[in-house]
Order: sequence, then C-alpha cells, then structure tokens
Amino acid sequence: MTLLRFPDGFLWGAATSAYQIEGSPLADGAGASNWHRFAHTPGRVHENQNGDLACDHYRRWEEDVLLMRDLGLTAYRFSISWSRILPLGRGAVNPKGLDFYTRLVDRLLEAGIAPNVTLFHWDLPAALDDVGGWLNRDIAGWFADYATVMFRALGDRVPMWATLNEPWVVTDGGYLNGLVAPGHRNLFEAPIAAHNLLRAHAIAVRAYRAEAKQRIGLAVNLEPKYPASQEAEDLAATARADAYMNRQFLDPVFLGCYPDELREIFGEAWTEWPAEDMRLIQEPIDFVGINYYSRNVSRHDASALPVRAARVRQDGQLHTEMDWEVFAQGLTDVLLQVKERYGDIPLYVTENGAAFSDPPVADGPTLDDPLRVAYYRDHLRAVYQAIEKGVNLRGYFAWSLLDNFEWNAGYAKRFGIMHVDFATQRRTPKASARFYADVIRTHGGALRE
Repeated sequence: MTLLRFPDGFLWGAATSAYQIEGSPLADGAGASNWHRFAHTPGRVHENQNGDLACDHYRRWEEDVLLMRDLGLTAYRFSISWSRILPLGRGAVNPKGLDFYTRLVDRLLEAGIAPNVTLFHWDLPAALDDVGGWLNRDIAGWFADYATVMFRALGDRVPMWATLNEPWVVTDGGYLNGLVAPGHRNLFEAPIAAHNLLRAHAIAVRAYRAEAKQRIGLAVNLEPKYPASQEAEDLAATARADAYMNRQFLDPVFLGCYPDELREIFGEAWTEWPAEDMRLIQEPIDFVGINYYSRNVSRHDASALPVRAARVRQDGQLHTEMDWEVFAQGLTDVLLQVKERYGDIPLYVTENGAAFSDPPVADGPTLDDPLRVAYYRDHLRAVYQAIEKGVNLRGYFAWSLLDNFEWNAGYAKRFGIMHVDFATQRRTPKASARFYADVIRTHGGALRE
C-alpha cells in the first residue's frame, strides 16, 4: 500500500454521549431523563444495570481530557444532557449543569481539542416524556429553546454542532420496537416521532443561525443495504430497508419529501404532512455526520414487519459482540451513496467502532485488542478510499473514547479504545488507542502496511 496522507485540516476525533459516560444523572439540580427512568425499570436493560455511575465522567472529566490530549485528538464529540441544563425540559436553566459543560469546553480548547457538541443523543427530559415526548408537536419549539440556551452559552467557543444523533434509533427502537427509551411499541407512533424530530432539528438550525455563525448539522446512522439475490422480491425488500433506515431522515432534509416506500411500509399508520412542514425541514445545514457500524444483506420476508425485509447473516465472516458483520467496504460505499444522492455536502464519520470481548479488568499498562486494531485499520483505509473517490470527508470520530453504558446492553459490550474498570473507574489504553494515536500522529501514515 502506498503512503496514505489525509487532507490538511482533517479532524481526528473520538465520540461519547452524556448518559453513557457521565453518571451522576441527578446531581447538582439536574432533572431525570427518560433513559434514567427506562434503565431503572426492571427488565429493560441487561442485568438491570443503569447509568447512575457509568464512567463517572461528570467528576472525572479533567482526567478524560488529559487522555484525549495524550492520544493527540484534534476533536472530541460529546452530547449535552438536556435535563442537566433544563431539569423540566423547559423553563428555568440549571446553572450548575451549564457550568459543567462550560468548564469542559474551556479545558478542551486549552488542550487544543475542538469541541463537537451534539444537542440530543437519546436522553430526553422525563418531564417532557410525561407530556408525550417526541409525539407532542410542541416539542420542536421546546428543543429549539433548549438549543438556544446552549448556543448562547457556548456558541462562541464550539465550532461544530449536531442537532440530533441517530433519530432512526429513537423512532425504531423507542417508539416501534420498545428496545430503548421510552420503550413504546406502536406502529402509528413511529412516523409521528420521526417527523417531530426532523421539525425540531430544523427549528434548532434556524435558532443557531440567529445566535452563532459556524457549523451545524445532523448525525444519522446509515447501513448500506445489499440484496440477497437479484430476485424482484429481494430487490424490492432492499429498497424498502434502505428507505426506512437510510433515506427516511435525509431525503426530507435534502430533497423535501419522504421516500415513497414509507407509505407502503407504514400503511394506514402513514401521515401526509403539511407542505409547510416539509419546507421547514429543508432548512440548509453545513454537514452530515454518518455513523457506520455494519452492512445489511436483505431478503424479502413477509413476517419481518413493518419493512418486510430480513437481514441475512453472513456466516463465515467476522462479527462483533453485537453480532454485526465486520465489513469495511460498506463504509466506503455508504459515503459514496450519500454524495451521489445528496450532492457534495461536507461529511464526517461521527461514529465508527466495534465491541469485542475485552476482560473486565486490565492487567498491565495496555490491554491488547487485536481485533479492534484490525477493525480500525480497515475502516480508516475505507475512509481514505472514499476521499480518493471524491467524497468531501472532513473528519473521523472513533466510537468510543471509553468503554461505557451501552444502552439496553448495559455494561456487557465494550466499544472503547480506553478500557474502563467499572469497579475502580481506572482507565487503561487499549492497543487500539495506541494504534489510533499513531494514525493521528502520522496523519494516516500508520495505516500503510
């Protein structure tokens, strides 16, 4: 392989989210989130675990910034806990919550690390969930009000914002399949929640333009879909799967309409939205963040509702602890697909990583994780290939900086490049952290064999 050299100014980052690492969810005047409530409901999370402690980042954030600095990160993507800022989701601001993120941003800048803030990474204030959550049309305004608080507090120092992280997971997992907060199972609710998420995104973008002048965008999880065969039924199933996961949240933003397949997928649960809403959702953004973990080989399955498309497991291929196939080529493919469908908008890989079987306790100064090292090597090469093919890719964020609370999997799945001993909170770099630091130091040169 020839020497790799990423573009000048390329961001090398790592990503986390508030509920997954912060702990102290009710500290210093914070309100409860729907994830706090969901995780404390028996049977919802693996072994009834919760995020009350997580990585204790709320108290250990200074240590974690030093870890980032030592890795050579040039950017750090993290999310704000809405209920830490507005305990009731609206109304009075909690100054201690705001101060926490202010101090974090200031310390990141002192360390030469650009803060990349996500406003909503799944943890909705419980008080808003009580009045309908993402099913309540008024939530778009509440979200914009919360966003404005953050823009006024940090807009002069944070160069990059994302309104939402993975709205597809919120709607599919939270309102259709009941796997994540708020845990509903209702076909009719999913498209309503999706639409209100997009309206909230757009109104927050408008609010940002009034308060700050740098970059704001949207982060979506994408999974390229490949047909299991060239049979007509499998091709149609693949198109439905692609529309449901990959195009549901980007077509409205860039094309002004939802994919036609959604009418077939949702049937009588589908709503035709006002033209005014669709115009609003097209509010221009500065970038798209793409979270990539695996691909999907799809076949027709009438019982796999509502999409009627089933994932065909690729036996004989390496799979992560999440049972996701390791398929680096899919990252190149999905980046190219976004460019081809939506144009030359700046893109960032805002999440990419893998859960493999790491021990609960690290024995020594470094923990060896060869599968994760290979994963990052192959996927960063896939990123480079996309750039060579003309994708306007501006940065890459490893998921995740730390082993953390992995939602309904609790602490059973470890994605971090830094090992966390959850009993002692000791951080230990994994070999993947050392490898990533070498990639950053050489601006991609370490990817050469």
